[in-house]
Amino acid sequence: MVQNKDVEPRPRGRPRAYDPRAALRQAIDAFWKTGYSGTSLDEISAATGMNRPSLYAAFGDKHTLYLKALEQYWQLSLVSMREALADPDESLNAALMRLYDGQLSIYFSGDGRPRGCFAIGTATTEAVEDPEIRKALAEGVHMLDSDLEARLQMAQDKGELKDGADPAALAMLASAMLHTIAIRARAGIPRSELREIARKAVSVICG
Repeated sequence: MVQNKDVEPRPRGRPRAYDPRAALRQAIDAFWKTGYSGTSLDEISAATGMNRPSLYAAFGDKHTLYLKALEQYWQLSLVSMREALADPDESLNAALMRLYDGQLSIYFSGDGRPRGCFAIGTATTEAVEDPEIRKALAEGVHMLDSDLEARLQMAQDKGELKDGADPAALAMLASAMLHTIAIRARAGIPRSELREIARKAVSVICG
């Protein structure tokens, strides 16, 4: 048998390299837009540029990917909040406004559309029936409450709060204000109005 020497061996293609951190950010954006149930794997593939086998290899199934997205969001959001509350020499009023301004920047970070809080906008719907999502949501809310309570306790120790103030109760009020601002952002309330709502809430919290 005569072999054709002009035929060159086909080069083996290298698998495409993906940045998992960038892909996770893109998956968060996809879930943020249409929610967990409303976002298909095909839409996630399109958003990340990864085919289904690559997605499964990198992140697991859609449910696992969403939980990783939710965890990543909480980490980034809590880092922003902790930075806002970190300066012990800053007044409580200024620290809380810095926190709300930081979160407003996240809530209005969509492409021309306010998208609110990722956790409140997507996880609350699924948490009713999904124990893993419910647990992740509860843990994030608990961490937020704890960080705020610690900052309010510090303010009380410095004499910034009224006598008899309850740092734990005020922390839940400050946390709840974040949630209502996130919902109102999705409802189309302008950012300037939401900041004014935050300012009034801070004045009540600080007494």
